[in-house]
Amino acid sequence: MQSIKEFLDTPVSPFSGSQETLALVSEQIKAKYGATELKNLDCYHNLRTFQAWKKLGWKIRKSEKAIRSITYVEKKDMAGNVIKRYRKPVFLFYYRQLQPEKIGPKSVC
Repeated sequence: MQSIKEFLDTPVSPFSGSQETLALVSEQIKAKYGATELKNLDCYHNLRTFQAWKKLGWKIRKSEKAIRSITYVEKKDMAGNVIKRYRKPVFLFYYRQLQPEKIGPKSVC
């Protein structure tokens, strides 16, 4: 399991920098944690999918709900031309919704 500092320094998430998705996520973070938490919001590092957090050795706390966002998927033809572009929902979790994965049995001292 990585520490918070270590995974904040890992390669960035696939966030593309869209202002629309940033606004959606910011609104939900503000509602859940308050306006002061927005200064800690970094979509490139501390907001990831369930699977991405799992790969980093973290799990989502019980009863936490995902932060909803969207991404755009492009369907291309054989020549590489975009024929269709559609919205796809994305479910993300903020770093404050995490707890470390259990690594093994507790040691008795």
